[in-house]
Amino acid sequence: MVDLSTEYLGLKLKNPLVPSSSPLSKHVDSARRLEDAGASALVMHSLFEEKIEEEDAQLARFFHQQSLGHGEAESFHPVPENYMSYEEKYLEHLEALKSSLEIPVIASLNGTTPGGWVSYATALEEAGADALELNVYYIPASCKEAGSEVEDRYVEILSSLHSRISIPITMKLSSQFSSVVHVAQRFQQAGAKGLALFNRFYQPDIDLETLEVVPRLELSNSEESLMRIRWIAILYGRIDCSLAITGGVHNVKDVLKALLAGADVTHMCSALLRRGPGHLAVVLRSLQDWMEEHEYESVEQLKGSISQRNATDSAAFLRSNYMRVLDSYQPPPGVQW
Repeated sequence: MVDLSTEYLGLKLKNPLVPSSSPLSKHVDSARRLEDAGASALVMHSLFEEKIEEEDAQLARFFHQQSLGHGEAESFHPVPENYMSYEEKYLEHLEALKSSLEIPVIASLNGTTPGGWVSYATALEEAGADALELNVYYIPASCKEAGSEVEDRYVEILSSLHSRISIPITMKLSSQFSSVVHVAQRFQQAGAKGLALFNRFYQPDIDLETLEVVPRLELSNSEESLMRIRWIAILYGRIDCSLAITGGVHNVKDVLKALLAGADVTHMCSALLRRGPGHLAVVLRSLQDWMEEHEYESVEQLKGSISQRNATDSAAFLRSNYMRVLDSYQPPPGVQW
């Protein structure tokens, strides 16, 4: 029997399939279906500090406006007994997942202020999270902000949390860092137990009829995994952190390539949204069948065997194939150049 177990963030997992942050984690029933289908851990949807601040501002406006024109109402600001804030609902849901699932639950946090990162991370740890994923969604749009300052922002957040909480922390990286290996090493030194490559920054679109900027949610495809596989292969053996691929993992081929490159786990989101939690079971069976067919005894034996460090042609992950790929393109049938 093939041993599919792996270790991620110091957690012993039964296999490398870990559903990433998605709407499927917002309901206990769908989370149970993920576990039943073979998920070895679960990353929750993110807790957003901005939503907490927005809710606080709305409450403040409500309390202020209900007394306008009614002096006797100045001191009467009742809050419904059954009212729960966005933060309280998230923490309660985390506790419900922990009590309902046997697999580890990884909380996800998207903060905006130094104090917010620390206070909400502490609350997530106290609510029972097994680990914490830092979802730093930051777009550096100022011409006065240097790339090194952007790196420093990430490192400062990570360092402050590492000194305040005891659960393992994984940093979700942006692919836009100019030197991924360098910044990965900085994150490790700052206390990261793991790295997830890469955050998918959703892109705004322009509506040509209304001439407004509108949000667009585009699910990923398998081609997106290739950039992540390349960087996992380069990082493998160079840093002492758990490595996860997030973005573009849809089928067993994507999972196998990620593991061969050196990933400890593969996060899956878009494929599960398209096909449902049961898709995990299909991928898991295919993974086991492939490993048996190719005579692998364990995921550990498979892991990193075609990383840059171990590949027959280690330069293939760098520049050497650049011209070969460009020269190999052929026009589709019926198209003349």
